[in-house]
Amino acid sequence: MYTLTSSGRFLFAVSIVLAFGGIGVAQRSLGTSMSDDNSDFGPVVRAYLGYLSNEQEVVDDRNSRREITVAYYRRNSNRIRALRQMAIRLVRQSGNDYLPELEAVTLDELGTLFEKPPKPTAFRANEILTNKLRFLGEVHSGEVFYLFARLDPYEQADLMQRQGKTPTTSQGTGTANGQRVGQSATRSRRAIPQ
Repeated sequence: MYTLTSSGRFLFAVSIVLAFGGIGVAQRSLGTSMSDDNSDFGPVVRAYLGYLSNEQEVVDDRNSRREITVAYYRRNSNRIRALRQMAIRLVRQSGNDYLPELEAVTLDELGTLFEKPPKPTAFRANEILTNKLRFLGEVHSGEVFYLFARLDPYEQADLMQRQGKTPTTSQGTGTANGQRVGQSATRSRRAIPQ
């Protein structure tokens, strides 16, 4: 059996301490570099950026298993990058820990958001389109993406009220919540036989 001299034991112990110290420093620097990237933001924005990172991992995984085409991979990776850029831009401009629901589409995908796709040259920053989307701007990420924020239902209702429109049912006049006058907001309870 091999025995170490006292100087050999000392060198062995020092090398173990240095190895564990190096591993700890590497882990700490890796952890801080990842958290520094999002440390300027609140929990909502960090969660959204984490969601985008997870989406990129899914796309990368599907690409590694050859489940998707190269063009599909490139477009979705560019879309995720464009969403990330816009999210960071919005948060830095507003200073709030809030993001609306974001949509990023290319020119040939505008039909997914609009029945009759408008010409992107007509878009103006913060313009509201079809009372549902606010145009935020263009992001060049491999290709041009047009970014929109979906208006929440309260913004939509406020916008419609300011325009003098009220939601109606297809059967005549309605109230603000779409029910006819006299309709109950809840349905009657079901009788349970005993």
